[in-house]
Amino acid sequence: MASPDQPAAEPSTRWLDPEERAAWLSLSRTIVKLPSALDAQLERDADLNYFEYLVMAMLSEQETRTLRMSQLAALSNASLSRLSHVAKRLENRGFLHREPDPDDGRFTRATLTQAGFDKVAASAPGHVTAVRELVFDALTATQLRRLREATDAILTRVDPGNSSWPTPPPV
Repeated sequence: MASPDQPAAEPSTRWLDPEERAAWLSLSRTIVKLPSALDAQLERDADLNYFEYLVMAMLSEQETRTLRMSQLAALSNASLSRLSHVAKRLENRGFLHREPDPDDGRFTRATLTQAGFDKVAASAPGHVTAVRELVFDALTATQLRRLREATDAILTRVDPGNSSWPTPPPV
């Protein structure tokens, strides 16, 4: 039987209890609000949005500062279409260069230019400060450990193969 707050559903539906619902709503608000706050800082201080910064930072961490667009899309959890639009904007600003992959012309490679690397390096201190202020300064050491444990547990469900991001070092 449905409660006034919940529609009728299959008998197998496992509704969230009050504690789970509160945690879910808190996580949902964080998922929505945190990227906006990071965007605001980067727009204000670096004239970049969070996704542009993320793309450039991912390229900056590669030995050759180069990835295939398909790899970069997987790392950034973006469609190739969205990534192509962002890459074009970054290319127009001189931060990125795209070219056919010399090993397989069916693919396109994105390379962070020196100007792009310099932009990431100049933007990183402000970004790290924002991350610290918004996330880590709000947590105790115990909460930080629990946050990592909780997000790691969730990620094993969301991304079972841990296919995209490098595994962080153990603490």
